[in-house]
Amino acid sequence: MTPLPPRTLKLDALAGKRGEKLLFSGVSLTLAAGQVAELRGPNGAGKTTLLMIVAGVVRPAAGKVSIEGGDPEGRTETDIGYFAHRPAIKARLTVAENLRFWAALNGNPPESILPALETVGLAPIADLDAGNLSAGQTRRLALARLIVSDRPIWLMDEPTAALDAQGEALVAKLIDAHLDRGGLVLAATHHELGLAHPSQTLVLGQPLVAA
Repeated sequence: MTPLPPRTLKLDALAGKRGEKLLFSGVSLTLAAGQVAELRGPNGAGKTTLLMIVAGVVRPAAGKVSIEGGDPEGRTETDIGYFAHRPAIKARLTVAENLRFWAALNGNPPESILPALETVGLAPIADLDAGNLSAGQTRRLALARLIVSDRPIWLMDEPTAALDAQGEALVAKLIDAHLDRGGLVLAATHHELGLAHPSQTLVLGQPLVAA
């Protein structure tokens, strides 16, 4: 198992808005290599907004995100893998073609595609157009994208959504393996992830607690 480059993710007094509405403020968190935090809160509390701020997609209303051990210029694209609630796939490309595109974009060889598809259970339908996948299969393809991206920081938005019990177990297995390699995970979820590793829980509007 190849170790991932060690990173520490720090959120310092973050605030986030949707339009002019303040969703959350004063959110602070430190995650080091091998650590995971579950982000909780009701719909509309700003969980997705917080993940997008950490990913650099949305600017914070206040506060700062920093990654220690990464690019000194502050670029996050080589450190963060973002598993969004809406998987970005090209429906007219096959499962394999989607993953091949993503691997090439992230500088990984095409040989990484088949092992990733086998891990998520999609190898038998690698030549199927992605537009024909079920919701659960689409989520599995998005998980395969995380695998071939090989980034130390995983941001995950409802990673078990649309998955059956077997798929939920797969998510837990992948996260635990990522942590074993020295990665770190921030996951927005309404459900217990069933991880072997201990996790922290950050409820928007409430203090951080250890699980």
